Amino acid sequence: MRQYAVVFAMMVASLYGATEASLAQHQDHKAKSTSQDSSSIQQNRKESAGVNAKNAAAVKQIIASYLKLKNALVSDKSNDAAKAGKEIVEALGTLDKSLLTTEQAKLYEDVGEDAREHAEHIGENAKNIGHQREHFAVLSQDVYDLVKTFGAGQLLYKNFCPMYNDKKGAIWLSETKTIKNPYYGKKMLTCGEFQEELK
Repeated sequence: MRQYAVVFAMMVASLYGATEASLAQHQDHKAKSTSQDSSSIQQNRKESAGVNAKNAAAVKQIIASYLKLKNALVSDKSNDAAKAGKEIVEALGTLDKSLLTTEQAKLYEDVGEDAREHAEHIGENAKNIGHQREHFAVLSQDVYDLVKTFGAGQLLYKNFCPMYNDKKGAIWLSETKTIKNPYYGKKMLTCGEFQEELK
């Protein structure tokens, strides 16, 4: 009887040890799997919320050319504004629509062609700064929408001129918080107010 008790105890101990090992192995596998799932989910979120590297570079170029345009209008230089307008058209052409998420594609469909049209008008009117400024007002809204969806890749400031367009007002984006008005240039250089910081 004592012999059976010893054998039974050994079997229980062996079974308990195997169960413990199996449980530990299962928990370890689950922890690794959960860690991988979590990492995968975070990566997917990052990819879906982010912007493809090629398109991020295109957006960065659009913004750089837009800022050149804004600075040309601030300085009342219509020829430089025209060059910058043409650069924006080129930069818009480098954005790969096939790499856009559904949300990005919808936004780009709404504002991409509109931005191109206004940039083209600016590029074609080197001697008519008033006309360039009219198109710049709409282009600024388009670029603002692009930045809100794709990100700026740099710190930008949204400013507002309350006087432009018969006091209906118009926005513009700037790389500095200092107000330098592109709608009036030297005539009313400091007319405007800061509205929003963008990144």
